[in-house]
Amino acid sequence: MILALRAGLILGGLLLVFMGIGFLIDPAVSAADFGITVEGAHGLTSVRADFTAFFTVGGACFIWGAWQRRRDPLIIGAALMLVTLVSRVVALLIDGSFDGFITPMVVEALLGIFGLIAAKKLPAAN
Repeated sequence: MILALRAGLILGGLLLVFMGIGFLIDPAVSAADFGITVEGAHGLTSVRADFTAFFTVGGACFIWGAWQRRRDPLIIGAALMLVTLVSRVVALLIDGSFDGFITPMVVEALLGIFGLIAAKKLPAAN
């Protein structure tokens, strides 16, 4: 189970890092995939910086924590995912649903929960 947990977190972390790289390389296309229209240099800079930071740091925390069996980066990654999940639930209640709304929520829930479980289990695992 520990090996599967570590592998899942590393794969999830890689997914987040690749998404972050997408925002760095082509912020307009990546933002469009999220339903965001980017206008001008200010918009491009904001999307490039903020989304790249969120996804790459979150992914790196999962990879580092799972690889090194470290609790602290796993908690950071889990917190990012769970705050995002709660924000999506609030937005769902206020703004309503859209096609494909469930997939990111499932990914965020799984990574957040697995990150917390791993933070509890991995440092003690041998």
